[in-house]
Amino acid sequence: MGINIIYAFTAIVSLILLLGYILMMKKREPWFVLLFSSVVVVNIGYFWLSVSKTVEEALWANRLSYLGSVILPLSMLMIILEVSRLKYTKRILFLLVPISVFVFLVAASPGYLDIYYESVRLEHINGVSVLEKDYGPWHQIYLFYLISYFAVMIAIIIHGRIKKTIESTAHEVILLIAVFVNICVWLLEQLANIEFEFLSISYIITELFLLGLYLVIQDNARIAAELRSKTIYEQSVKTASDKTTSEFDEKCKYLHDHISSLTPTEHAIFVLYTKELSTKEVMKEMNITENTLKYHNKNIYSKLGVSSRKQLIEYVKALKGIE
Repeated sequence: MGINIIYAFTAIVSLILLLGYILMMKKREPWFVLLFSSVVVVNIGYFWLSVSKTVEEALWANRLSYLGSVILPLSMLMIILEVSRLKYTKRILFLLVPISVFVFLVAASPGYLDIYYESVRLEHINGVSVLEKDYGPWHQIYLFYLISYFAVMIAIIIHGRIKKTIESTAHEVILLIAVFVNICVWLLEQLANIEFEFLSISYIITELFLLGLYLVIQDNARIAAELRSKTIYEQSVKTASDKTTSEFDEKCKYLHDHISSLTPTEHAIFVLYTKELSTKEVMKEMNITENTLKYHNKNIYSKLGVSSRKQLIEYVKALKGIE
């Protein structure tokens, strides 16, 4: 019963990972949801097959595991495309999805047609139900399907390496490990007579590898975006500051160049202002009324390019600082 327990454990773990991803991730990527779901389906199929009592029940469990096994390479491929930051059109899905459906229908045909398995029988080995099959003429279709997907995944990673669309060598290595782990496990199961489906475990490892890499890349992208925003803000502040400083300097120069345009009375008032005398003190010193002072202020401000006495004094102080 040990193998049954392992299958049950992998099914539970894959289901927990799926629920954890859905509940904990604020931004859920559809391809990751599909990947996690396909791993759940595969592992439930493996477990169901291991405890099946009849051939018909085992065939339905086998169909379920093939459903997940057909969807999984498609979701892996799309995730690798996303991680490699390669542009693709949605037309590719109109090609890949029908192919996946066709391959699944062929793999699910036992019990109805003899094109995938010519015959099947259920055996119980050490308490584990196993389907013994005689392969049919179309059995190679699924093998070709997997090999094609694995080859395309590797080609995408190599292309990302050449075009430098993958962030780092470490990311490339992780992607290759995720692909080669499944290739090696699949080849091992094809070449060796092993009762246990190690793909049930390798699929879980693969989804964790891809999810971890994707999260790292997303976090790096977030940090890079924050740095770009900070840099842009600092540059805009510096530009605004430089622009403000330049305008201020120009106004100071304008004031300096136009002091000579003041009349003697206006110049005298201007000098009193630079000494920061109050309005009443200026009126007393010049022996003029408030209305007269307002009249002269209007002329002074207009000639010197300022809008108030405060601004006038500010520019004068800046000129003194330069001098």
